[in-house]
Amino acid sequence: MFNKPNVLKLQLTAGLVLVIASACTDRAFADVRLPAVIGDNMVLQQQMEVPIWGWAEPGEEITLSGSWCDSKWQTNADKNGKWLVKIEPPKAPGPHEMTVSGKNTIKIKNILAGEVWLASGQSNMEMPVTYTSIHNQGVPNYKLEIATADFQQIRLFKVEHNSTKEPQSDCTGKWELCSPETIPQFSAIAYFFGRELHTRLRVPIGLLYPCWGGTEAGAWMSRKVLESDPDFKDIIDEFEYMVANYPQARKEYDLKMQEWKKLAAKAKSEGKEVPKRPAKTRILLPRKLPTGLYNGMIAPLIPYAMKGVIWYQGEGNVPRAYQYRKLFPAMIKNWRDDWGEGDFSFLFVQLANLGSVIPKPTQSGWAELREAQLMTLSLPNTAMAVAVDLGEADNIHPRRKQEVGRRLALAALGKVYGKDVVYSGPVYKSMEIKGNKIVLHFEHTGSGLVSKNGWPLKGFAIAGADRNFVWADADIVDDTVEVTAESVTSPVAVRYAWADNPLCTLYNKEYLPASGFRTDDWPGITLDKK
Repeated sequence: MFNKPNVLKLQLTAGLVLVIASACTDRAFADVRLPAVIGDNMVLQQQMEVPIWGWAEPGEEITLSGSWCDSKWQTNADKNGKWLVKIEPPKAPGPHEMTVSGKNTIKIKNILAGEVWLASGQSNMEMPVTYTSIHNQGVPNYKLEIATADFQQIRLFKVEHNSTKEPQSDCTGKWELCSPETIPQFSAIAYFFGRELHTRLRVPIGLLYPCWGGTEAGAWMSRKVLESDPDFKDIIDEFEYMVANYPQARKEYDLKMQEWKKLAAKAKSEGKEVPKRPAKTRILLPRKLPTGLYNGMIAPLIPYAMKGVIWYQGEGNVPRAYQYRKLFPAMIKNWRDDWGEGDFSFLFVQLANLGSVIPKPTQSGWAELREAQLMTLSLPNTAMAVAVDLGEADNIHPRRKQEVGRRLALAALGKVYGKDVVYSGPVYKSMEIKGNKIVLHFEHTGSGLVSKNGWPLKGFAIAGADRNFVWADADIVDDTVEVTAESVTSPVAVRYAWADNPLCTLYNKEYLPASGFRTDDWPGITLDKK
């Protein structure tokens, strides 16, 4: 075994710790050891070199062999005891075995070769197939979904929650076969995405699953990247503040809890209502620590070979949606650079609708966040699944995760695997002003533009130079939409689905919804938010 580093741990919540001191460098290794992500039941990414790594005595010779070939791979552990070798994966799906030998021998069993995807983000990606206390309903027909989730060639690796100050070399988790026993608490979106790919591609699927609800993008990024851009200074400042103030905040909270327990016990004994439990401040929530989730849940997976990422996050960044225009692309580049695989595919979900339907055109932080996500499509090898028609007014965790997973899978099939499928709804491309109307042009029109259920088009607003938006009449003409309003004789701008919970009626004939958009660049409500 190996000696664990000396670290200072501060208790945050039951079962969770924040590692404040970095690991010591004087580890003494004896046996060869592998990270949790390399083990029985794993899926190796096919058709590319696969890194296998671990730890041993400094200088120790390590030999790898696979049951699928006669080749052997050898390397030596470096001065810190770490070793890495890149191997050729099997050409056949498997199952296969791998042997890792040094002073001891490790045999890894039931390995498959196929397509590996990492599914990450906050609570809507974390939401499981079945009922939990946080997500108060399972997905539609969740009992049937669970009962039929017997896919021996879909493999699941759930990364346990961990938020740390410094990057970690390993995580807690293990590869499991997809079954009615393992799928209930696994990500619903990741499962439905993986199931669709497995069914369509007929190959094994591996799903890595590091998620944590209520998180912001900065928690999933490295400190190096956040420090490199002055526009992210507020995030680094928050990191420093949280680390510096944690001990005092913890002490004050513990004192409040002691007092509350006394009052609660007294109230129960007297048959009175128990007082409200003290709330944790942001400082005491490990998931809120900038860089914390990258360090504790992403870094340990690098450089595991994979095809790409599916991502559902953004709700936590709505108050600073303009910043997300830079932050989200920087996060994607951060991961791509650190993995060293080039511009791997990154597919993401645009935020669903939420809240009351506002009767008049309005400003919207949610719309600005969706716009930031739409702008991120300028990065290579990205695609977006629109979910603005799948939300629920009073539920930030909408249940229809089957359709979200399907739309992400369509993006993978069309964008990544080159299948002849329409994988995106209409996306605004350009506009032209013709007298009193604005003509909108789109990409990804598929077989043609249609209105939802044949209804009149709604959700379009138009404005003149006064920037006063009013609801507009809109008509589909071939692959364009013509927008007018009687009160706006000289229009200059159009917005569509621009609200927290907008009216969404524009689709293509493949029944994929159009993303909300605006043709103007006028300042929004989150422009100066920090």
